[in-house]
Amino acid sequence: MSSLGRASAILGAGTLVSRITGLLRTIVLLAAIGSLGRASDAFSVANQLPNNVFTIIQTGILTAVIIPQIVRSAGHKDGGQAFISKLFTLGTVVFLGATAVAVLVAPGLVFLYAKGFTPDQLALATAFAYWCLPQILFYGLYALIGETLNAKRVFGPYTWAPIANNVISIAGFLLFIALFGDNRNRVEMWDPTMIAVLGGTATLGIAVQAGLLLVAWRRTGLHLRPDFAWKGVGLGDIGRLAGWTFLMVMAGQLAGLVQSTIVSEASGDHPAGTIMMAAWLVFMLPYSIFAVSIGTPYFTQISEHASADKHDEVRGDVARCIRAVALFIVVSTVALVAASVPATRIFTDSGAQAVQAAPVLIANLVGLLPLSVLFIVQRTFYAYGDTRTPFWITVVQCTLIVLSALIAPLIVPLSQLAAAIALGQSLACLVQTLIAIWMLRRRLGGLELPSILVSLGRFTLAAIPACLAGWGVYLLLGGADGWIVADPGAVAGRVFGAIGTGIVGGATVLVYLAVLALLRAPEMSVVSGFAKKFLPGR
Repeated sequence: MSSLGRASAILGAGTLVSRITGLLRTIVLLAAIGSLGRASDAFSVANQLPNNVFTIIQTGILTAVIIPQIVRSAGHKDGGQAFISKLFTLGTVVFLGATAVAVLVAPGLVFLYAKGFTPDQLALATAFAYWCLPQILFYGLYALIGETLNAKRVFGPYTWAPIANNVISIAGFLLFIALFGDNRNRVEMWDPTMIAVLGGTATLGIAVQAGLLLVAWRRTGLHLRPDFAWKGVGLGDIGRLAGWTFLMVMAGQLAGLVQSTIVSEASGDHPAGTIMMAAWLVFMLPYSIFAVSIGTPYFTQISEHASADKHDEVRGDVARCIRAVALFIVVSTVALVAASVPATRIFTDSGAQAVQAAPVLIANLVGLLPLSVLFIVQRTFYAYGDTRTPFWITVVQCTLIVLSALIAPLIVPLSQLAAAIALGQSLACLVQTLIAIWMLRRRLGGLELPSILVSLGRFTLAAIPACLAGWGVYLLLGGADGWIVADPGAVAGRVFGAIGTGIVGGATVLVYLAVLALLRAPEMSVVSGFAKKFLPGR
């Protein structure tokens, strides 16, 4: 178990630094293109296209299928070397083909995701897309190499490599501001050179991120070589398993397409694609630091136990992982709710925009705990080679997302459209998670639910006074009229927002931990364990 703790600490530290630098990257990017405006939404749509394809590749195939298969391939006579060489050759061919096709149909892809854009805005988004879509190749290689490293228990590089991407992007965006000025939020302000600098910077960062993982490859003990003989090593089984996950992710992408198309109607004066992207980045900070960094090492262990038919160990792994993740996710949720306005001030241009954007962040946070639990439950199905069940559960979620997105413009004004769409997604995720838990419990003959529910009850009990304390600190600092959301200038305003978020969030966390300590919560050992991993010898 100590090895899991060390792995989680390494992943957590890398993710924390990666997300902080990623947040700085977004702040500099929004300083360059603005947070509300047609130009910023055009870039957001274009830069999101390769991410959508990457999601299909990573979640649809690699995470769901490849890690369990690589774990099993370790039992081959050559330690899985032939299997992984064939897999990498096939993957590279697929990524190259997907990139070429995406570039050819770039105008159609942009139109699908942004039907509400003006003609000039569509043209700008398409120009950005030509520069951004090559990221598909580098995203794919990064995911394939990284997931193989994880399967071989080399956890650190996959988490730390994105920091290089963020540093390169920050430098490139600062260069853009130096050359062309800031807050380029109107479409008519852009020319081909500006588009090339911004789009080229975004793609260069992803390319370096993928290349750095190759430096760590020698730690796997494997030697790759091109191998086009794809028969006889179980790639057919991978195809059958990946078919269901591919359909699952495509369902999610179609739901996202509906959301993007509808929210594009609000582009210009109201929160839309750029604000949703930035709020999602803040939302993903605790998810990545805690759910992914704790859950990823557990997933490798769950895959090993499932492969050996040790079902009792799997049930214990799942319960321990959920309790450990929920301990941190619950307090992260209430801390960000209390600090929602200063947190959104970090990526908006004014206090007024922060107040507009805060409901979008809060709506996303409703789904933070369900999504984190789903991360664990869904991957347990994958460990057993079951990709069909998660597909059908996801269909339910996507149906609810589409219905809520279609209903949203009928019942809320454009100013609240982005928040309503985000809330619909969060509620759909909650339903999906409950169904997934019920299905996994049936499959495993139990999930130690009583102990999980008792822990969640303790966390909720501690979260109530913690959230009230955080909100009280926010009001003492002046609330929406205080210095933490003031408009002293583009950079200073975001700095104030970050400081305010730290103060409000810190007060929330301190009260949360104090209440858990008073309750003598056994989960506090997880907190001390994390502290010891991050601060050895103290």
